[in-house]
Amino acid sequence: MSKLAVQDKFLDLSDYGRFFGKFFALQLKNTSFTPIHVTLLFGFTGIVAIYSILEGYYYWAAFFILLKSGIDAADGELARLKKTPSYSGRYLDSIFDILLNFGFLTAICYVSNTTVWLSFLAFLSIQLQGTLYNYYYVILRTKSIGGDATSKIFEYKSPKALPGEKQEVVNFLFKIYSIVYVDLIKSFIF
Repeated sequence: MSKLAVQDKFLDLSDYGRFFGKFFALQLKNTSFTPIHVTLLFGFTGIVAIYSILEGYYYWAAFFILLKSGIDAADGELARLKKTPSYSGRYLDSIFDILLNFGFLTAICYVSNTTVWLSFLAFLSIQLQGTLYNYYYVILRTKSIGGDATSKIFEYKSPKALPGEKQEVVNFLFKIYSIVYVDLIKSFIF
């Protein structure tokens, strides 16, 4: 809960990778690795976990899922340590989250012969829970410490790129983010 003021911190069981994420980010602080590199590593680690599920290497899958969660926490920690927030990293992280969640559930569906509808319902449930959690968490962060430069309660248009990132990349990732989060969710709710 490093994104909250001390008086607003709470026990968040879904944030189990934060300790490793902070440790990993500290190891990378004085290197040329960027938060985007770490986000790409988290995406790759998730793909290895999905492959492990499909191949029946379930202990490896569990290991890589846990590692992915720790690395997922490290990209934001590294951005805060290096004082290099970016919309590119924020959107890429969210895009990887939804794609990997879909991949995990699809792989589990395939190896367990579960119905596609049950897997799809699980996916929608995970995404809805995550979306609602993030919505209220951003509100709490805004109240607690003034929020951060990359998280907004409502996102309707591509933001202006921050120093160190390209506007075209921000626009591209925002468009994908809008499709997989805003447009996809709207199509199922309304």
